Amino acid sequence: MRPLHIALAALVAALWGVNFVVIELGLDHFPPLLFSALRFLVAALPAVFFVGRPKVAWKWIVGVGLALGVAKFGLLFIGMDRGMGAGLSSLVLQVQAVFTALFAALALGERPGKVKLLGMAVALSGIGVAAVDEGASGPVLAFVLVIAAAACWGVSNVLTRRAAPPDSLNFMVWVSTVPVLPLLGLSLLFEGWDRDRGALAALDWSGAGIIVYVAWVVTIFGFGAWGFLLSRYQASSVAPFTLLVPVFGMSSAALLLGESVSPLRWCAAALLVGGVALTSLAGARRTRAAAPETPEPAPVAGQPEYVGNVP
Repeated sequence: MRPLHIALAALVAALWGVNFVVIELGLDHFPPLLFSALRFLVAALPAVFFVGRPKVAWKWIVGVGLALGVAKFGLLFIGMDRGMGAGLSSLVLQVQAVFTALFAALALGERPGKVKLLGMAVALSGIGVAAVDEGASGPVLAFVLVIAAAACWGVSNVLTRRAAPPDSLNFMVWVSTVPVLPLLGLSLLFEGWDRDRGALAALDWSGAGIIVYVAWVVTIFGFGAWGFLLSRYQASSVAPFTLLVPVFGMSSAALLLGESVSPLRWCAAALLVGGVALTSLAGARRTRAAAPETPEPAPVAGQPEYVGNVP
């Protein structure tokens, strides 16, 4: 990769990692489900008027929108609102690669090789260490919610794999239109009209900036830049940069929010990132070996073969 493109990939990973800190700050302004709805609303509008018509069937857009936008982000934001720290969330969410491999094996008949199975076992051992650390110092329910969010991300990755969108930015913008109304309805049901109205009435420049960051910087710019890189380089060249996301997430949470990182958490980070690296890159190597002369298809967020990582 050219040095400028390496810098761009590292920048995207940094923006995605810092996003967990921004989410935690946003939860001081908005209830979690309303916050998630606003994120997708601003990501979809006005971008949906500029990206052209959807390039895949609506069933895939709706399916991914519900699995990724409603389930994954709803659970993630609730988990963080219930006390799951930004740094640990950025780390634990990486287990989505393991869930993706498992669901792909069940739904698509993709048999994981020995290296991928080893990577999955290492990553799960990292989750076990993180669970022990969190059980001793933090809310277990919030930890479980983020694990569930990672599982929902795995479902959305398999659906995206089936959809095979030719334009990842176009796909993400249209997917962003789906969760808005369901999340608003769930927010009104569980968070209440008074709480939602109070959050919107108290909206200030700080809250607006947070929404703009998670919608435009993370989603629009992040996916646009990532798609640009993936259109020019093989997934195996771009994929390793996603492993920087929890590094930036944990370090920014420590610097900006004062989150402590225990020795057990560092151990969990090493196991989880190493396991995800084995799980992801083993698939990329197998794809190249099977079809060395065929360009790789456009990667999908979080997919073992199609790698991305957007919080």
